[in-house]
Amino acid sequence: MNIYGLIGYPLGHSFSKKYFTEKFEQMGIGTSHVYELFELPDIQQFPELIKQQPDLKGLNVTIPHKQAVMPFMDGFDASAIKVGAVNVIKIAEGGNLIGFNSDYYGFKISLEEFIPANTSLKALVLGNGGAAKAVIAALNDLSIPFKVVSRTKTDDNLAYEDLKTEIDNYQLIINSSPVGTYPKADVCPDIPYELLTSDHYLYDLVYNPVQTLFLQKGEDQGAKTHNGLKMLHLQAEKAWEIWNS
Repeated sequence: MNIYGLIGYPLGHSFSKKYFTEKFEQMGIGTSHVYELFELPDIQQFPELIKQQPDLKGLNVTIPHKQAVMPFMDGFDASAIKVGAVNVIKIAEGGNLIGFNSDYYGFKISLEEFIPANTSLKALVLGNGGAAKAVIAALNDLSIPFKVVSRTKTDDNLAYEDLKTEIDNYQLIINSSPVGTYPKADVCPDIPYELLTSDHYLYDLVYNPVQTLFLQKGEDQGAKTHNGLKMLHLQAEKAWEIWNS
């Protein structure tokens, strides 16, 4: 049996098992390939997981382990080095663990489809975790100026309280944090939604629920919105390509 899976904690919000199970069935390999969820509250449990699952061929990595898993890798693809986080692990011959990042690919392609071509947007990145690193790498490659927004203001970051005077200067707002993810779908990032206009573009990496409160509040102000589902599909297909290359 060829086993693939997802590590993270918690995993109740994940669509990955359903996505890959359906993919395997459509490909006619459902009897020889399975996709499992491996909840790891502590990343120190990772080596034991690898030892207990000798049929593992590849893993996806989600919150909160995209950076924490890196010390356990035997090597890195250029994508993981560029981003500074791992969300795909290929188990190579000999059991070597190679870290990749397909979040970067999925976000970049879906963002290019969402925003107008040849436009001069500036972006706010809400959150500063592993997912934000993929967003930042893509924004840099697309030459989109940005500021990261976190709870505490630094020389490089804005604080949420700064947005009341700054949000007019940024047309693209990207939620890279897990805020608003099911089952806590009744919360949203703390930004001044009343200042949003039809000139704003809101991109939420959260895909469950499909319509987050962040996006709903943006739509109420006339902003264009985009959820993380297309990014999920793109990065998942990239992961499958990585595992089979």
